[in-house]
Amino acid sequence: MTVTSPVTTTANSSSNSSASVADSVDSTEIASNFTQFLQLLTTQLQNQDPLSPMDTNQFTQQLVAFAQVEQQLKSNASLSTLVTLQQGAQATQALALVGATVVVNGATANLANGQANWTLTATKPAATTVTITNSTGQTAYTGQFTVNSGSQSFTWDGHGNNGAMWPDGAYTLTAVGTDASGQSTAISTQVQAKVSSVDLTQTPPLLTINGQTYTVNQLQQIVATN
Repeated sequence: MTVTSPVTTTANSSSNSSASVADSVDSTEIASNFTQFLQLLTTQLQNQDPLSPMDTNQFTQQLVAFAQVEQQLKSNASLSTLVTLQQGAQATQALALVGATVVVNGATANLANGQANWTLTATKPAATTVTITNSTGQTAYTGQFTVNSGSQSFTWDGHGNNGAMWPDGAYTLTAVGTDASGQSTAISTQVQAKVSSVDLTQTPPLLTINGQTYTVNQLQQIVATN
């Protein structure tokens, strides 16, 4: 069981630090410019001709502009904080799933102890050709079955069409269905397996299940936690 988290922590930390520095620089520059603007405005007001006072509309517009920019910077800082919190929550959720048994949409299952299991789901009854291939694409087994409407389990005992036992490992199932009218019908596959590792260098984090990668929102069901 491996958890590839150190690189992620460093990468996220570096990214967050850069964003924080940029926000800090922007805020400091705005504050400095605003201070200079107020000093200039005060000086001009103190030295204006009382009989012919200057038009303050331009200054008012500039004050509003400064306020709007400052508010935008504060909003950006708040959004950055929310993004950081969300990423942290995603990482925590993903880490907690390492070792858990889950169900995902997928076609690759592990053959172990003479069993590899899939769930086949069809929208209507169909005559189905099931083909199982190994990790190199070599056909291990092919057969004809009738699939009912809805979900049903499919278990392969690891024996090929010639009766020979195939070695343990990852196998991919392809199901092609034909309904009573001879039209092709879609058949989806799901697998149940343990989460072997999580890659935190990606956003969102990627879970490794049967050698394939998935995000947390692709999980269909959590059967058991570790």
